[in-house]
Amino acid sequence: MRERISDKLASLIASGILQVGEELPSERELAALLAVSRETVRAAIQTLAAMGVVAVSQGSRTRVVSRKIDTLKIGVTSPSAINAYELDSVHKARVLIERSVAAEAAVHIEGTALRRLEQSLLIQKQTMRDPVHFLICDREFHLTIYRSCDNPLLADFVADLYTFMLDHRRIAVSQPGAIERSYLDHVAIFDALSAHDPQAATDAIGRHIDRIYATTVEILADEPKTKKSA
Repeated sequence: MRERISDKLASLIASGILQVGEELPSERELAALLAVSRETVRAAIQTLAAMGVVAVSQGSRTRVVSRKIDTLKIGVTSPSAINAYELDSVHKARVLIERSVAAEAAVHIEGTALRRLEQSLLIQKQTMRDPVHFLICDREFHLTIYRSCDNPLLADFVADLYTFMLDHRRIAVSQPGAIERSYLDHVAIFDALSAHDPQAATDAIGRHIDRIYATTVEILADEPKTKKSA
């Protein structure tokens, strides 16, 4: 479990959800976001500290000091590899694969996974003003769905696609109302999965992916203006 959680934290850093120079959420917060004990989180952080990825200081929060873990595979490849593709290509692939995965998950998802998703929604409601905490929760929410599709290879492929341009996703969810809209998308996805309705799950996840695509396009369109004004 310690290794699994250290891998998750490393993935958050490698994919850009947690960035160099930033503090990690507290052990208590990470335990809630990742649905594990504080002792497990503490051990995972110690593993990353030994790797030189984070720095642990007495009396202050743990800080990210290195991103030299980019060779870490999220699914079948690494964040730098998936980020080499064009936005439209990744979006089309994600629509194709994730809709299929959601339909399969609606058929195969078990009670344990549904309870994990339900608990995630409760925590998401508490992160409406914290994009980093929300994205940590968002990642766990999506990965739980992917792993419920009864096809590990498809789950790994779509996990890779999820990591695309997460630094831009951080900017997107910082916009007013963005987290609330994503949360409502998640509720609709959860309702479809709970009903074991493949078509409803396909439609709900499709709307969510389209929203992510649209907000990413907006962020990219604003980038030249932002750089020019800076």
